[in-house]
Amino acid sequence: MCNLYNLTTAQQAILEWTRAMRDRAGNLEPSFDVYPNQPGAVVRNAPDGERELVRLLWGMPTPPERVKGKADYGTTNIRHPDYRHWQAYLGVEHRCVVPVTSFAEPSPKPGDKDPETGIQRNYWFAAAEDRPLFFFAGLWTSWHGVRRVKDGPGDHQLFGFLTTKPNAVVAPIHPKAMPVILSTHDEIDKWLTAPWADAKHLQRPAPDDALIVVDKPATQIKFPQNGRAQGSLF
Repeated sequence: MCNLYNLTTAQQAILEWTRAMRDRAGNLEPSFDVYPNQPGAVVRNAPDGERELVRLLWGMPTPPERVKGKADYGTTNIRHPDYRHWQAYLGVEHRCVVPVTSFAEPSPKPGDKDPETGIQRNYWFAAAEDRPLFFFAGLWTSWHGVRRVKDGPGDHQLFGFLTTKPNAVVAPIHPKAMPVILSTHDEIDKWLTAPWADAKHLQRPAPDDALIVVDKPATQIKFPQNGRAQGSLF
């Protein structure tokens, strides 16, 4: 499950890729990591029909039966859009694309931790060594509720993105799922404009040559010299 990604790009590149006409995101940092329950940039269909670049909070409303305690910290990854909870968010008015230049999955080896922090080390995936821009297929919504108990209830605008079966590059690190990746103008347009009956077919693994490993722990899983996974754990 992807719970960390990075965006390193110019805002103008995001606007041009998505053909967005309005920028309401403020000044994006040159490079920033995005974690759950933190703001991230998305391009969405605004109520007036224009595409706009905005910042929303990462984590869609969780199905009520899965919320534990007084706060809903959000659901970052959506694997089963046919689940009844997600049906209300599948129309084009709730779809968005999430700009990304790399994303992380933790090492599958339990002992592969940073000695100073004790945090599991990450493998980072990108489209190429220079980390060009691509997008996750996302959903967004306005929501009223409690994200953090200390803050109490409030109004929020939230987003999450779809996942699917992993391709051969991601599977050795995370065998359960990978984000749904959109890498062409046509895919972005289809996700943002097509009826769900057509758009749902974009929920599929990225081609094996669409990603490489650009950063990894010094040990554990073996990769060919081109950085692509061999498809099994060693």
